[in-house]
Amino acid sequence: MLHVCPLSRLGETVERVNAERVVSLLADGTALIRPASIRPEHHLLLSMHDIVDAAPDMTLPRLDHVQRLIEFVLDWNRSRPTVVHCYAGISRSTAAAYIMAATLLPNADEFVLARALRRASPSATPNRRLVALADEVLGRNGRMVAAVEAIGRGAEAFEGTPFELRID
Repeated sequence: MLHVCPLSRLGETVERVNAERVVSLLADGTALIRPASIRPEHHLLLSMHDIVDAAPDMTLPRLDHVQRLIEFVLDWNRSRPTVVHCYAGISRSTAAAYIMAATLLPNADEFVLARALRRASPSATPNRRLVALADEVLGRNGRMVAAVEAIGRGAEAFEGTPFELRID
């Protein structure tokens, strides 16, 4: 099971769902305390800003970020949940959850996965650059990008509500 939340709800979400692993997608310098129950080797920190085009003094999501995410999820035995978070729990984290689901379910329809994401989180607005990079790496031939475009921008929110994304 994948659980998505904002940074402000990380500790409580990890505890509530008894998570074993955490994926953090944050800008360099963002204060982050890894929950004590998460072993260092079960925590993936991907440093990037929530942008889709290059900008001065900002870290654009890159191919190596996506490759590291895919490697991390493929190493997961799925016996206990993984929590994915970014600062707000709306864009980078929802893109990562979508990418992780597509990785673990290689034959799943991209549109079905995107609609499941939308049902789970009305505010989900997956970072399109992360999705496009993963679409390429996973050989989805543009279908991941098209599926995210089809669900559109999520409802306006300062911070996303924690949610779960089933991957069975």
